[in-house]
Amino acid sequence: MSVSVEPTSVAPSQNHSVPANAAGAEGAEALRPHAEDAFAAELAALAAQDDRPRPVRWKLSPWAVATYLLGGTLPDGTVITPKYVGPRRIVEVAVTTLVTDRALLLLGVPGTAKTWVSEHLAAAVSGDSTLLVQGTAGTPEEAIRYGWNYAQLLAHGPSRDAIVPSPVMRAMAQGMTARVEELTRIPADVQDTLITILSEKTLPIPELGEEVQAVRGFNLIATANDRDRGVNDLSSALRRRFNTVVLPLPETPEAEVDIVSRRVDQIGRSLDLPAVPDGIDEIRRVVTVFRELRDGVTTDGRTKLKSPSGTLSTAEAISVVTGGLALAAHFGDGVLRAGDVAAGILGAVVRDPAADRVIWREYLETVVRERDGWKDFYRACREVSA
Repeated sequence: MSVSVEPTSVAPSQNHSVPANAAGAEGAEALRPHAEDAFAAELAALAAQDDRPRPVRWKLSPWAVATYLLGGTLPDGTVITPKYVGPRRIVEVAVTTLVTDRALLLLGVPGTAKTWVSEHLAAAVSGDSTLLVQGTAGTPEEAIRYGWNYAQLLAHGPSRDAIVPSPVMRAMAQGMTARVEELTRIPADVQDTLITILSEKTLPIPELGEEVQAVRGFNLIATANDRDRGVNDLSSALRRRFNTVVLPLPETPEAEVDIVSRRVDQIGRSLDLPAVPDGIDEIRRVVTVFRELRDGVTTDGRTKLKSPSGTLSTAEAISVVTGGLALAAHFGDGVLRAGDVAAGILGAVVRDPAADRVIWREYLETVVRERDGWKDFYRACREVSA
């Protein structure tokens, strides 16, 4: 027997997301709106002009989903801002995977925009990016399958009304896209809960002798990295259920500067921080420092460097610049300068106080100190490093 799961079967206390249009005045004040809310105008414009075939229950065609992520200009002049800056083929393969019956695994080192791409894909495909399971070392099986309303369970025994569906269960019943973030942080036995869901497209409920069958439109996007501490390798059985798309680090400094600038600009506008163009030189310096230490060699290829223990990802560069803009806005003249980003860079580079501090000081003295036009940056970094 199959069982349907209605959205109303989730108790209000279990529904962790509140649509912006249901939040009244508070919805407009969300610190970080969901993708479908923040870019609602772009999604609506794409839907209005999208005349290509759409898979069942998709809000947009695959072409429009890719356009939403990569950016472009529509026939009516509407500009779609890029959400992902990288090879177009990667996005096309990811979108095409969601059309098939295979799940999508976005794999990459920390800071390669896996979560960002996952959220925007779900927003464009299903119009809802909130059917999310956040993977941690303590994620239980119930977070992927279902839980129980214990008051109902004790009063009436196992029943449909006592079930608290997981985001994955709801996505299966409604034909939507579910997301599992940091899949490799979830314990291996809990990870394997997904095998039946992805292969048979069913979720058994043995307590009721029933099952939830996925309806057309359902799929799942997972993100994972295998170069960070505390990860659990996927079993070969589970990995076969996914089509894996590897998200690379930005290929060029210019591409990374563009990514950091765009994202910091978006964050800055929500926090009333100074405009990014006023600090583009400092953004370029932050990116240069991160790339050189990450790659273990200077930009000109002449000097070999030791790499610190941290990942020094694009996401961390965005955090450093955003913190610097806040310092410039509230304790400076509103213009991003070397002194505003120096402390953030130190915090990102020196994760291991013993080993990383030596690497950082060597980099300052052998590279930064001798670089033309970087004297102010050198002084600022020496000051916070003292």
